[in-house]
Amino acid sequence: MIRRKKKGAYDQYIKSSKSSLFAETMQRIWENPGARVGIVLLAVIVLACLFAPLVAPYGVNDMDIQNMFAGPSAQHLCGTDGMGRDLFTRLLYGGRYSLALGLCAAIFGSVAGTIIGSVAGYFGGKTETLIMRIMDIWSSLPSILLCILISAVLGSGFFNTVLALSVGNVPIGVRLIRGQILAERSREYLEAAESIKCSKISIMFRHLLPNVVSPVIVDATMGIGMTITMAAALSYIGLGVQPPTPEWGAMLADARTHILNYPHLIMFPGLIIALTVLAINLIGDGLRDAMDPKLRK
Repeated sequence: MIRRKKKGAYDQYIKSSKSSLFAETMQRIWENPGARVGIVLLAVIVLACLFAPLVAPYGVNDMDIQNMFAGPSAQHLCGTDGMGRDLFTRLLYGGRYSLALGLCAAIFGSVAGTIIGSVAGYFGGKTETLIMRIMDIWSSLPSILLCILISAVLGSGFFNTVLALSVGNVPIGVRLIRGQILAERSREYLEAAESIKCSKISIMFRHLLPNVVSPVIVDATMGIGMTITMAAALSYIGLGVQPPTPEWGAMLADARTHILNYPHLIMFPGLIIALTVLAINLIGDGLRDAMDPKLRK
């Protein structure tokens, strides 16, 4: 009975420590003026895209033949495209695809990099050497080139685009996690875990990884904005999400032949991409400062 009480008290202490640390991190992020602006801006964009059926004045593929290439007006806030479709409506629906692409690709790439980097950093030796040499070769290829090659081989589509975008994020995550694990590998709590016969998988993912994952979280957050930009670039050259799907990059691709005569077709998609990437980068900067132990009081 006494042991159970002590164990319950210890578990409660651990949970309260984790919750207080999370609350402190969230408070530090919100106190950062830049991060606060980024959170508000991104929240507005995300909520507008999620509730597009309620916000959008028209259907995503509704055509107004009499107002093709119409400029911004009270009837069409961002104008219309070459088929008379409302540009504001398509921006809202297109945000669902662009934001999902950026988020999924950043998560998949970071998870794969974390697992591979954990194996390389913890086991060391020949395993580490082999993995890092593969990462060196991997990193020597430009990310956008890898995305183009994979998209060209697999074809267009949402899942194929996510896979292509994820590949470039893997080496960064591997190097970050490996460096953090090398610094933590000689700590006393790992020796204690080994002395009580914990399995290597348990030590690596239960004890070691939670203490070194902060840089990867920050890098993944910052990488979402870059991934959204790369997704737009793939769609622009015809290898990403294809029309008539209203993805931001695909909308830019449709507008490139009309850039001189109807600049609003390319101005508004470009503006929403820039604002989204700016908001994510501001949040990433705030998250980096909030999770830096050197800045904690």
